[in-house]
Amino acid sequence: MTQDSSALIASGVAAVQARIPDFPKTVIVLGSGLGRFAAAVSGATTIPFGEIPGFSKSTVVGHSGNLIAGEMEGQRIAVMQGRIHAYEGHGGAAIANPIRILKRLGIERLILTNAAGGLRLEMAPGSLVLIEDHINFSQFNPLIGPNDDSFGPRFPDMTDPYDRILRAKLEQAAQEAGVPLKKGVYVFAIGPNFETAAEIRMYGKLGADIVGMSTVPECLVARHCGIKVAGISIVTNHATGISSEPLTHADTLANAERAGQGLEQLLRTFLRKL
Repeated sequence: MTQDSSALIASGVAAVQARIPDFPKTVIVLGSGLGRFAAAVSGATTIPFGEIPGFSKSTVVGHSGNLIAGEMEGQRIAVMQGRIHAYEGHGGAAIANPIRILKRLGIERLILTNAAGGLRLEMAPGSLVLIEDHINFSQFNPLIGPNDDSFGPRFPDMTDPYDRILRAKLEQAAQEAGVPLKKGVYVFAIGPNFETAAEIRMYGKLGADIVGMSTVPECLVARHCGIKVAGISIVTNHATGISSEPLTHADTLANAERAGQGLEQLLRTFLRKL
């Protein structure tokens, strides 16, 4: 990491601490169409990404771009209302810096949510899928470049990228809340185009169950610096070739919003277990 990056991270930490001195230990990142969950956070302090050095504003519809801290189900939590993506033209540092700022703020758990395409017929639109593992098919990795040993090792282990204890608590929470929760492997494609039918067939043969354009870069950075990670996908559509219908981002947003109620019930029950 360069001196400029270190200074940017320090400035970002200071900007957040000035408005949220007691920053929560748990952060939930909200994917496309899931921003309404943030409205349920009580006693909220909201900071637009543009007011935090090191945070870039998303250009994607459905990503409001706010860091919100408050309470839910008796727990102090923070919510990232949206995220940035590599396909927007952001380099590795732009994606890594927000996670590293959160690390310096003392977070311990990062819950990543996203909208994804289903590669199996049983992964129907509206399904919630607990991410068990991932495949990085993009060749994009925000850890490329000089390593900062103060965050983590040059070659971080990925034996358990999605923490097994957090996954078990999410499964228990789903059962208690009566929310169906499937399990699967997420494949990261950089986008911004939706995948071709041939690509989807290939991903399926490689062992993937769902596909999306986010989450994996954040997971890599978080695991590098010792943050525990869990991931949940809302399946918003069958991937290309599984369904004959053309794919649009508008449909992604609409289906994510419809399935968002189940995700909120699941996360509320999960928070009570922390």
